[in-house]
Amino acid sequence: MTTANVSIHRAPTDFADWDGVRTLIQGAFAYMNGRIDPPSSARLLSRESMAADAAAGALLLATRADELVGCLFVRPKDDALYLGKLAVRSGMNGLGIGRALVDAARDEAVKRDLGTLELSVRIELSENHAAFARMGFVKTLEIAHPGYERPTSITMRAPIRR
Repeated sequence: MTTANVSIHRAPTDFADWDGVRTLIQGAFAYMNGRIDPPSSARLLSRESMAADAAAGALLLATRADELVGCLFVRPKDDALYLGKLAVRSGMNGLGIGRALVDAARDEAVKRDLGTLELSVRIELSENHAAFARMGFVKTLEIAHPGYERPTSITMRAPIRR
């Protein structure tokens, strides 16, 4: 799959650039610092945690001219394919990279015979709620992180149209 000169592909089983993925995610999520509570778990990513997430499903990578510009972890969760840590390199938003990664996740869900995509978005990030709504996601649940009495994130789901 290609969009705006960007290719989307699965990370190979011998993938090793975990530092590059962590740097990408932390840079893409930096705007959340001081804005969301509790802080993003992106600050806690390790090679081991990312490799385990990829092994539980897949790591989708967006590259342009062999340079990493986006990523998305996906894994089966009940009847859905769960999308986590969708990241687009800072300064490259609006180029269709995030949408291309979500489209690749839809293809992955079809391969796994799953009829729904699911993701979580922090309650404070209303612009992300709107972006995912434009991709067909609808809010299904509000949840609170442990230790919080107020909702801290929402769950959104999108059906797979075959």
